[in-house]
Amino acid sequence: MDADVFAVVRGALPRLSAAEARVAERVLADPTLVVDLAITDLAQLCRTSLSTVARFAQTLGFSGYRELRVAFAGAVARAQAEQERFGFVDAVIDPGDPVEAVAAKLAASEIGAIEHTVAGLDFAALDRVAVAIAGARQVHLFGQGASSLTAQDMQLKLARIGCVAVHSPDPHIAITGASLLGTEDVILAVSHEGATAETIRAAEVARAAGAFVVALTNAPGSPITVVADVVLGTRAKESPLRMAAMSSRIAQLAVLDLLFVRVVQHRGETVTAPLRATRRAVRGA
Repeated sequence: MDADVFAVVRGALPRLSAAEARVAERVLADPTLVVDLAITDLAQLCRTSLSTVARFAQTLGFSGYRELRVAFAGAVARAQAEQERFGFVDAVIDPGDPVEAVAAKLAASEIGAIEHTVAGLDFAALDRVAVAIAGARQVHLFGQGASSLTAQDMQLKLARIGCVAVHSPDPHIAITGASLLGTEDVILAVSHEGATAETIRAAEVARAAGAFVVALTNAPGSPITVVADVVLGTRAKESPLRMAAMSSRIAQLAVLDLLFVRVVQHRGETVTAPLRATRRAVRGA
């Protein structure tokens, strides 16, 4: 099961019933409740039934409340270890924080985003994507806003090793290109919340054309995942204001860096010549 059960609960909130959402909000506010309380006690505290709490656990992907308690116990222990490691309970930046505290909280947030993301990755799915990209005729990368910057970074990496990689921040150009793809092509759609209309539309058009669709998102069960053949997940927790989408972008880059290295490994010696040629071109030699 996912290494960050808190992220799983947050991601599931939109699809929970009202009673289940009440349980979710209560245990997110105080995760130790799941560890300390029996299922009957938690149900009473949340003003709901025992069956609702059991259904809540199953909706998250657990066999039952006992497995949910084990996951929460591990998550609470990791949170306590992180508190000891960094010296604070959470990485939310307060308006009055001095620069030293801001630096420490940013470091904790970004380190945590990478560690939780890597711990929760489906490596078999990631390797399936790497193989597809390594053998693709074209790779198109979609994303808007901060996710566009992530997509552009991956496009540059792939181009350096001789892949035909395309990215446009203009959604109309992206959708036009998507309509011309086929079964030998791969598209990678990046969306932190998985609900960006332009990115979803481009993915839908690409899939209708026959392309292999990959989604990179922080939100399991979000609209972008419905369109995708494979979903790669990040586990970043942003501040309430999501200032410049910092943690989410770091997590996305970590996944795509890993994906890129696997593509290089699958392509083998064929990457050597294009790397040399692009390096010489950049240096002006």
